[in-house]
Amino acid sequence: MAITVNSGPLSELDPRVLYRILQIRVDAFVVEQDCAYPDLDSLDLAPDTLLVWAEEDGEVLGTIRILGTGSRVRRIGRVATDPAARGRGVGGQLMRAGVELCAGADAVVIGAQAHLERWYGGFGFVRDGDDYLEDRIPHLPMRLPLAHDRQPEPSGH
Repeated sequence: MAITVNSGPLSELDPRVLYRILQIRVDAFVVEQDCAYPDLDSLDLAPDTLLVWAEEDGEVLGTIRILGTGSRVRRIGRVATDPAARGRGVGGQLMRAGVELCAGADAVVIGAQAHLERWYGGFGFVRDGDDYLEDRIPHLPMRLPLAHDRQPEPSGH
């Protein structure tokens, strides 16, 4: 069966879907990457937060979170895929869907793990500042300028 990408605010999610989204995030960030931090940071509850997930046959395979859906600059984060679904392009599908869901914004920003700079670059994101450490993991700020955030090309006159 095909992988589908869905999205919605936390208040509209089926409890089982929400449970799997949170489970995938905790397994990826807290357990696998050994980062003891509170994944449940209240931002999921904000009215301008969108949870996005990929599923196949009713099973959630991966997730991203979009913050600031009502603002000019949106933030994509909490990009995570279930280990059993890795290598199938799930993360790529989620990122493409996330960028599409940000249409109308000036830009999309992310705090990327440094080793994923090229991967995010494949979606058009570019480095937007100096490296930094987050939970002992090297990160870097990246930005995806959207159509009306880009500078116009010189007219040649």
